[in-house]
Amino acid sequence: MSTAFTVGEQGWHARLGKLRDVVRQELVARQLARELPAAPVPLIDLGCGQGTQALRLARAGYDVTGVDASASLLERFGRDLAAAPAGVRGRVRAEHSLIEDYAERPGLSPFPAVLCHGVLMYLADPDPVLAAIARLASPGGVVSLLVRNGDALAMRPGLMGDWATCAGAFGADHYDNRIGISARADRLGDLTGRLADCGLEVTAWYGVRVFTDTAADDAAPPPDLAALLDCEERAGCTDPYRQVAALLHVIARRRR
Repeated sequence: MSTAFTVGEQGWHARLGKLRDVVRQELVARQLARELPAAPVPLIDLGCGQGTQALRLARAGYDVTGVDASASLLERFGRDLAAAPAGVRGRVRAEHSLIEDYAERPGLSPFPAVLCHGVLMYLADPDPVLAAIARLASPGGVVSLLVRNGDALAMRPGLMGDWATCAGAFGADHYDNRIGISARADRLGDLTGRLADCGLEVTAWYGVRVFTDTAADDAAPPPDLAALLDCEERAGCTDPYRQVAALLHVIARRRR
């Protein structure tokens, strides 16, 4: 099942567990802990990939359905799931499907929380997936989106001294990412409007990777990782720092 992400999958696999990935996953998990309803409730993770968040949430007591179009990422997810305790394995189901197709399956019950992290950036038109997300969320349910911050596309190349790329990033809505794909970015104001059109109201937002987005692809987590994460977490919920984060973690709720 091929998607725009497929050509970059090998690069994605190679970066798992490196500093930038660790910061992303840890920050999103901390921010989700503030926003999700208390366990046990059923959640769905659309574009779950290798299952980092799905497994973490299952360990916290949630019943998690993970959906992804990538067979290789789901295979990695399956290996990690097989190594988990039986109680965790019993709370996880993985499905191989496109998000839009999964949302059309008959008999699906809506979920109190719908996660979709790192997916919208690979869609030329995000509206069909946003509509699917809205259909899958129960009235009053939480929606968690992780997107590339379109208002800060010039930050990384500017901090790295790549002035030609920096100059072209002002006002742009596309960028070349580190796994070799031309991807799309979302501005908070525009995304808020798109979500409103789907019956979803933004209630909170956070920045992810304020200080560490320029780290090398192969940079390992440092010995002072805990202190680094604490600073990233604080910046991610504080203006003006969160406004220039590489990624935006947007929380919305479906109107009742």
